[in-house]
Amino acid sequence: MGISKRARNAAPSPTLAITARVKALKAEGRDVIGFGAGEPDFDTPDHIKQAAIDALAAGYTKYTPSSGDVDLKAAIAAKLSHDNGLQYKPSQIIVSCGAKHSLYNIFQAMLDDGDEVIVSAPYWVSYPEMVKLAGGTPVIVETTAADNFVPTREALRSAITPKTKAIILNSPSNPTGGVASRQQVKDIAALCIQHDLYLISDEIYEKLVYDGNEHVSAASLGDEIFKRTITVNGCSKAYSMTGWRIGYAAAADEELVAAMGRIQDQSTSNPTSIAQKAAVAALTKHPEAVEQMRVHFEQRRNLIVGLLNQIPGVSCSIPGGAFYAFPNVSSLYGKRHGESLITGSDSLADYLLDTANVAVVPGSGFGADGYIRLSYATSEGNISTGLERMAAAIKKLE
Repeated sequence: MGISKRARNAAPSPTLAITARVKALKAEGRDVIGFGAGEPDFDTPDHIKQAAIDALAAGYTKYTPSSGDVDLKAAIAAKLSHDNGLQYKPSQIIVSCGAKHSLYNIFQAMLDDGDEVIVSAPYWVSYPEMVKLAGGTPVIVETTAADNFVPTREALRSAITPKTKAIILNSPSNPTGGVASRQQVKDIAALCIQHDLYLISDEIYEKLVYDGNEHVSAASLGDEIFKRTITVNGCSKAYSMTGWRIGYAAAADEELVAAMGRIQDQSTSNPTSIAQKAAVAALTKHPEAVEQMRVHFEQRRNLIVGLLNQIPGVSCSIPGGAFYAFPNVSSLYGKRHGESLITGSDSLADYLLDTANVAVVPGSGFGADGYIRLSYATSEGNISTGLERMAAAIKKLE
């Protein structure tokens, strides 16, 4: 008796672990300020909640088509056309239980044992694990803050082998908040065309960009890259609907979408019917609600980055999108306070939680041990108090 090799090799999510630990400590009475959760702190807008209430009242509580209700697919197609200049048929769209589920289905449908997927570091923690769970091999390409943590064309080219199947692009990025420029997206698209690769474009943070930054949908850059791109998005981040679990993928490759649908048929079947009706309202009504949240996030970003850069030994570039700050803290390594020796991002995160009641996510889980991630999807009061505590704790290190 025993568990499978794939289960043994799957790493737990550090972001979810931090969130669970903070909730447990708060339940014990600890005054913890958490910067771990990758979800907006705003409530889901009222018109979205009302759509769910209306669906309940109308008895919309049964199975829907496994790959999503026709009304939601139409709303997604209209959104992609209006916002991104992309034209998809319903047969080219699949709705899943969150964008994470969409990505999981993509890798399951796309990869055979030994196929390689290029993942740029720092990366969202689930990308490499999903690739491995599908029998593939994640190939990690390093990035720098100078390039907004977007991989260069040269670095990507050197990582491509005959086994390469796809490149993942996440812009704006989790964990860095980096936004790929139009030229950077063009460079990545050109490599995918040249080497006949898929481009998996995770655009879940597209609505959350700042300072006039432009979100560029990779599939919009021409017919050749449109054919090779799988565009992934969802309702969790922009519409503050993390718990509703609605994500989607769109691709010109109908065979791939159909394969994803078959996998979903035999796993989860349809996303929750009520949440699908709420998602239609999110995508089609009151865009000003999204803009209001975006403005608040930009103000919080300015606050947290400014405070981080006032702490000796901490350096944080200004993220162009999402709701994460990703400071470099490597100059603190080797320092100590009492019995606490800071050897890397994990020990620093433990120290801040134990000493200052501040929860951050170690960069190690993102493939960047010199950094930590702080979500500023929390109040300005929490940001100010949390960074004051963090500064005091770091000041004690010698």
